[in-house]
Amino acid sequence: MRQRLAIIALGAILAGCQMLPPMDTGTRRIEVREVTPETPQEPGRVPRRVAFSEAEYRALPTQGTARLSGQLFYEAPGGRIYGRHETVAIAPVTAYSAEAAEQALAGRAVEHADPRAQAYTHRVRTDGEGRFEASRLPPGDFYVSGSVTLPGGRRSPLILHQVRLRNGQTTRVNLRR
Repeated sequence: MRQRLAIIALGAILAGCQMLPPMDTGTRRIEVREVTPETPQEPGRVPRRVAFSEAEYRALPTQGTARLSGQLFYEAPGGRIYGRHETVAIAPVTAYSAEAAEQALAGRAVEHADPRAQAYTHRVRTDGEGRFEASRLPPGDFYVSGSVTLPGGRRSPLILHQVRLRNGQTTRVNLRR
C-alpha cells in the first residue's frame, strides 16, 4: 500500500513539472486577430484565421550566429527515402506560423504566407543524401520543415520539427517521418 501511494505521489509531482513553462524563456504577449479572406480561397488550401502581426515579426531578431544542420528523409514501408535536392524551410515560431504548422500536421495546407512573413523564413537545399546546413541564423524558436519526393512523383506529407537556436551553437535535427 505504501509503495502504491509513493508511486501515485511521484506521478503527481512529475505531472506538475510538465505544466511549468521553461525557465529560460521570456513571456511574450501575442495578439491573435481573426482575418477575413480578401481573396478567393485557393483549391486544396484552408483559409488563414490568424492575421499577420507586423509588431510580432518586427520584434524578432534578424541576424545571428546560430547554425542548423540535419538530414531530411521519409520512412516508407520499403525503406528510407532521402530528400535529395529538396528545400528545407526554417521559419520563426509566431502565432501566424503556428497556425500553418498546426494545419500542416493535420494534413491540411493553409493559404500562402504573407510576403512579409516569408521575408523571415530561411531556406536551404539538401544535398544528394538529404543533408542540409544553414548558418548565420538568428537565435530563437523555429519550425524546420520539408517534404520528400516519393516514387511515382508524389510528395510525402510535410515533415516538421520545432527547434531552439542559440547564437554560437550548432543545432542538429533529423527531419523524418
